[in-house]
Amino acid sequence: MKKTRLISIVLIAMMMLALVACGNSGSGSTGSSNTGGSAGAGSDTDSGSADTAAPAGAIKIGGTGPLTGGAAIYGQAARNGAQIAVDEINALGGVQFELNYQDDEHDAEKAVNAYNNLKDWGMQVSLGSVTSTPAVATTVKNFEDRIFAVTPSASAIAVTEGKDNVFQMCFADPNQGSASAQYIQDQKLGTKIAVIYKNDDVYSTGIYETFKTKAAELGVEIVSETTFTEDSQQDFSVQIGAAKDAGADLIFLPMYYTPASLIFQQAQNAGYSPKYFGVDGMDGILTLEGFDTSLAEGVMLLTPFNADATDDKTKSFVAKYQEAHGEVPNQFAADGYDCVYAIYEAAKAAGVTADQSVSEINDALVAQFTSFTFNGLTGNDMTWAVNGQVSKAPKGMIIKDGAYVGMD
Repeated sequence: MKKTRLISIVLIAMMMLALVACGNSGSGSTGSSNTGGSAGAGSDTDSGSADTAAPAGAIKIGGTGPLTGGAAIYGQAARNGAQIAVDEINALGGVQFELNYQDDEHDAEKAVNAYNNLKDWGMQVSLGSVTSTPAVATTVKNFEDRIFAVTPSASAIAVTEGKDNVFQMCFADPNQGSASAQYIQDQKLGTKIAVIYKNDDVYSTGIYETFKTKAAELGVEIVSETTFTEDSQQDFSVQIGAAKDAGADLIFLPMYYTPASLIFQQAQNAGYSPKYFGVDGMDGILTLEGFDTSLAEGVMLLTPFNADATDDKTKSFVAKYQEAHGEVPNQFAADGYDCVYAIYEAAKAAGVTADQSVSEINDALVAQFTSFTFNGLTGNDMTWAVNGQVSKAPKGMIIKDGAYVGMD
């Protein structure tokens, strides 16, 4: 009996020690927050960067993006690219940054909740949201709170419209639509064009409208126009059949990569093999889990970034990204990287410091963005108009042997 009581006492003491140890685990860590805000995000939200203490006097940069879910390739890439830029900048000394990316799952309501979390954290500068629908919601908050924002890839006009402190690193939707029509015409890529677009998405409809207008101006013949919605983006037999029956030799796809991947598969199953031309939302399809990349062979798109470029800046970024994440960076990664460096250049020029109010920082960065020229991975001699839209040259890309190859 005494032996049993002694064993019990020992076991209780061991359990108490274990609880104390668990309670102390990670205590005292003041690492920068580079993870998503949603519970259950798990390893998908790992930025690949060490959880180190934030630099003294660091300016807090926050952003939201889909770190989990169907659009996670975009959010993870933008965050990873931004983190590489932050690490490089902090190693230089001078202006210092702390990055916090929150998961919005490509959902407007969740994006606003994530934005509010970032505001409570003390966000002083914003990377907005990665995708357009969430960004339309969160940039309203940026404008109200006078927190400066530059989004890597939210391209809808409504993202910046009426907001003097919101800027875009990516092409705006009208620019993508008109530039795509012009490129198809100039390169003589097709004579009969079909368009499939998502009619409940501001990104897709915005590009479609300007593509249609520019195509009419150029005399590019659109022989089929069909749509789909969030609830119907699994079966594209009607849309593919309409394009095939109309004799379309090229299909323009202003959409994200997930529905596009299904269109490629279902068209092949139907014995239909037109050319395809996409926009920046197509970038990332080669890393889509479970996707047969041979289906994307020959797909063309306009993008401002070429990972195969031979300049030193691009080669360095691609090498660092591959080392950290085991894959070639897409345009969204490069956009995230450029956003942070553009903020850095503007902050240096304006003498921005972390002890300034968000409104003071906002006013200083707005003044710089509407007056300076920026050279980055996604373009040289970039400038911004007062409406927040960027001016830079797109590049034509084609997928060959499972990789992006420049067409120009």
